[in-house]
Amino acid sequence: MSEDVTGDPLHGRFVVVPAAYVFLLRDAQRPGSPGDTGSTGDTEVLLQLRSGTGYMDDHWAAAAAGHVERGETAYDAARREAREELAVDGLDLAFVTAMQRTRGGEPIDERIDFFFTARAWSGEPRIVEPDKAADLRWWPLDALPDPVVPHEAAVLAGIRSGTSTPYSTFGFDAAVDQRDEED
Repeated sequence: MSEDVTGDPLHGRFVVVPAAYVFLLRDAQRPGSPGDTGSTGDTEVLLQLRSGTGYMDDHWAAAAAGHVERGETAYDAARREAREELAVDGLDLAFVTAMQRTRGGEPIDERIDFFFTARAWSGEPRIVEPDKAADLRWWPLDALPDPVVPHEAAVLAGIRSGTSTPYSTFGFDAAVDQRDEED
């Protein structure tokens, strides 16, 4: 069997679209006097309200996310997206999971998502692309807004409970997912 090296998407092989996501995390701030930097011990996540993108608009989502570009690692894409979308740099990224997901349709619906968290960065996060994000806000991990992009909500639940695994799936038939776990 010869290998198609032309990059032709019609070669009949499984094709996936890779993306990288960054959840900025911080210790929740204790209510009190201005400037009080005490922590409650709870964790907050920075989410953006999607707007004008044509995909999951009016849903809360990772503050920084986007496609991995040709020749770029998922780590590099995560750092680039954080710089482009939030104006933050120097992220101390921690890998959470690689999620294989589907909507069961066209090749564009077959995805591999790389999720990272960061608890340290330089710069103050802000909306850099106002045509794609209507709001940017810190939320307690145990009190997320509604609605959150569903596959991202699944990852956030794993982060909150400490049950994230290096590989996860979303959108596949439950029977198929169960067989995969038994292999």
